[in-house]
Amino acid sequence: MSTKPIFVATHPRACSTAFERVFMTRQDTLTCVHEPFGDAFYFGPERLSPRYEDDEKAREESGFANSTFKTIFERIEREAKEGKRLFIKDITHYLVPPEGKSATIAPSLVGQTVKKGVGTDGETNGVANGHTNGTNGHTNGINGHTNGHTKTPYPYDTTAERGNPTVVPAEILKQFHFTFLIRHPRHSIPSYFRCTIPPLDEITGFYNFMPAEAGYDELRRVFDFLVKENQVGPALAGNHEAVRNGEVSITVVDADDLLDNPQGIIEAYCKEVGIDYTPDMLNWDTEDDHKRAKDAFEKWRGFHEDAINSTSLKPRDAAHKKKTKTVETEDKEWREKYGVEGAKVIRECVKANIPDYEYLKSFAIKV
Repeated sequence: MSTKPIFVATHPRACSTAFERVFMTRQDTLTCVHEPFGDAFYFGPERLSPRYEDDEKAREESGFANSTFKTIFERIEREAKEGKRLFIKDITHYLVPPEGKSATIAPSLVGQTVKKGVGTDGETNGVANGHTNGTNGHTNGINGHTNGHTKTPYPYDTTAERGNPTVVPAEILKQFHFTFLIRHPRHSIPSYFRCTIPPLDEITGFYNFMPAEAGYDELRRVFDFLVKENQVGPALAGNHEAVRNGEVSITVVDADDLLDNPQGIIEAYCKEVGIDYTPDMLNWDTEDDHKRAKDAFEKWRGFHEDAINSTSLKPRDAAHKKKTKTVETEDKEWREKYGVEGAKVIRECVKANIPDYEYLKSFAIKV
């Protein structure tokens, strides 16, 4: 059974922080690392996102203006030195150039490998210290001001790795046990849209909705790459006798399955990643639990309030289960909440991402 650091690869608004809270209860064996790569994706000198491209002030105020992909891996190495297994949850598109652009390796990671594997005493070669604290900025934009020169950081002047859709060398990706968490776009996209309009935008600092941040395309491409490279699979979750030595199963969790049957899904997931499941993992209602969550999730304010204020993960009752609605009903609800134009943008984004969701859903854990 794999003992590599667990990497839960997901897209925005997939109930991933609630999922993470389950594993934050296992302080005895796990160290959780919450969404570290957004620092470099949005704010640092290797940033991939255009969201803050025109606002240097916001980048500086974020506390992450010097964060590179290299410094983030160094942070992960430091966390690993506690001796516990790492549990990392992050948004997959933070590792991938947006809008389907070809990936080349992040400059700070060129020539980098992990000597003994993340989560051991090995260190990333030549990693320099960087900023790891801060909160998200409250205005969009960061210009490409690097070393006194104004330049959009991406594309990088580096080489690509064949088939690799990320800016991280495959040799580093191999250090992690990847699993995947998804949610239907008809739920995730409106939820994300709401975070980018008043009144939440003043808290999140995301003042416009970017369809490229939906994240399904990137998640599918990373998934396919990891399967092709035999980093996950070929066995599906639950088919334990087919998992050979050194392999890990294809483990995909659908958020609606999780919310309907948290015990069944979490227990099945734990079997795939080598964690001993206990029912206590589904409850977190101590002062220490809440403080730890608030501290961990503060960086991305406005996105995680439900998870911060939660006390447990219980099955949805019949009244709260997501019932399939007609397109007409959904469109009507979205128009009432977000206006005609907002509803149109949401529908187009949902429609564009359903094929990738359904593809990934075909691999989902069944219990």
